[in-house]
Amino acid sequence: MALKYLHTMVRVKDLEKSMAFFEMLGLKETRRMDSEQGRFSLIFMAPEGQEDCPVELTYNWDGDDKLPDDSRHFGHLAYAVDDIYAMCQKLQDNGVTINRPPRDGHMAFVRSPDNISIELLQAGDALAPQEPWASMENTGHW
Repeated sequence: MALKYLHTMVRVKDLEKSMAFFEMLGLKETRRMDSEQGRFSLIFMAPEGQEDCPVELTYNWDGDDKLPDDSRHFGHLAYAVDDIYAMCQKLQDNGVTINRPPRDGHMAFVRSPDNISIELLQAGDALAPQEPWASMENTGHW
């Protein structure tokens, strides 16, 4: 029996903030399901041209007291980016903490508004080390 990757699901507390974060990364809403009876929404977001590899944002309309403070129980989401320095600068300029800066020009980690760990990897070869990133310390955990 063959397997096919479908999506990664993460619960979110603030749907608008979470969607804005993933939009900053370059993801777009590809599908949405709102359940009046279940009082929840499922929003699928993916990079353009990669609609078959979405992240599913699950939002419970009445809140979600069972959502853990640290959503690392699932690991992290990983995305390749064309320019890791430009992406990290864009995120930082929009108030996102760079938890693990791209000191090596290859890898960085950030957190979504719901504390979801996001790994950013430089597409292709690592970029040459560059300030201010090369000297930045880690912030928090990733």
